[in-house]
Amino acid sequence: MDTLKNTNRLYQSKDYQAHLQKIDAHEVKRQFCCHTIDHFLSVARIASIKTLEAGFDVSRDLIYTTALLHDIGRFVQYEDKTPHEIASHQLAIPLLKKLDYSDHENKLILAAILNHRNPEAQGFCRIIYESDKLSRACFSCPVEKECDWSNEKKNLTIIY
Repeated sequence: MDTLKNTNRLYQSKDYQAHLQKIDAHEVKRQFCCHTIDHFLSVARIASIKTLEAGFDVSRDLIYTTALLHDIGRFVQYEDKTPHEIASHQLAIPLLKKLDYSDHENKLILAAILNHRNPEAQGFCRIIYESDKLSRACFSCPVEKECDWSNEKKNLTIIY
């Protein structure tokens, strides 16, 4: 059975929790999609399915760790306008040093974080990009009509 040893170690770390609290503080009055653990886990679950469908050999632990880190720099974007994929990438580096991933795995995670908003992304990066978009339940959102996403971009039906 694939364990989530690194994912749980990351989630339980004080540094990761501090970043989550900063995001929560910035989004306390946000009416649209927030960047909570629910979002991160939705991305992870969808990415797990898509990774299996694609036949990629990527551990569930690595997928979940990537999902938990992909938006962790949101608070930096709110504070100084740094694109959150860049801030998330930078914040992930010291967090990953405390986990048990190989250099190759760390590079894969960091590339996926950096490219999770890149529509040209390929491979595992593409899976994280697509999973991030598919994680939004626009079909059941109470403020969907007020959202500035186009109808083509919104998830108006259940896909995953």
